Amino acid sequence: MLVNFDVLEDLYRRLNRRRYVHPDPLEFLYRYECPRDREIAALVASCLAYGRVKQILRSISAVLDEMGPRPARYLVGAGPVRLRRAFAGFRHRFATGQHLAALLLAARKLTDAYGSLGDCFAAAVTSQDQTVLPALKAFAAQLRAAADDGCGHLLPDPDRGSACKRLNLMLRWLVRQDEVDPGGWSGVPQAKLIVPLDVHMYRTARALGATDRNAADIRTALEVTAAFRQISPDDPVRYDFALTRLGIRADMDLSELLDRCNGGRRKICND
Repeated sequence: MLVNFDVLEDLYRRLNRRRYVHPDPLEFLYRYECPRDREIAALVASCLAYGRVKQILRSISAVLDEMGPRPARYLVGAGPVRLRRAFAGFRHRFATGQHLAALLLAARKLTDAYGSLGDCFAAAVTSQDQTVLPALKAFAAQLRAAADDGCGHLLPDPDRGSACKRLNLMLRWLVRQDEVDPGGWSGVPQAKLIVPLDVHMYRTARALGATDRNAADIRTALEVTAAFRQISPDDPVRYDFALTRLGIRADMDLSELLDRCNGGRRKICND
């Protein structure tokens, strides 16, 4: 039982609004008008998007505040010594300031080489690829290599089966453009995006019949994406934000969506 187009579109209309973003790492991207600054903020915000939400927001805020209003410009003159010194006291769960400094140094190196992270990613996208997975693997590998494998678990490894939820979140934020997702990358087709499969989306996808797999891995993420592509071929992650609100926000309930799928008409949220 996958939700039909009309129900999903109604959910999108109701919940895909900026006022429902908080608390979400995405909110930090709204600070930046320049796509070069926004992509650096997106990399930081997505890589730190694990653990308790309050700590996630504190950690992202601490990093971006240190980098100032133009994070891309900040990185231009940032060498390893400066970065390690700037983030010496940083810690986010298992990530240390050294891990973060390595990630930022890698971002600077790729920006120097390609002009932007977006151009780096787009260079690996081919017309033969049904999804961004091959390009995602290449992008993650380039970042790890540029960081001399010093990022720790801030960067996932798709080859190990990871669903790569955090990097797929970053792609959704930067590739799509609507009231919630600010966009900024024009070289990556949104039709190739993969659903960012976190625990909320995994539970929702199983409840809706988009998958019956027992592991929230990359195979499941691709299966869920394929199910949503049947409904929205040009934008398979269109409903991701709205659907995950049902698991994140205390004032919204997945059971109400399931009720609608079975013919009920209860409201998804008090609006």
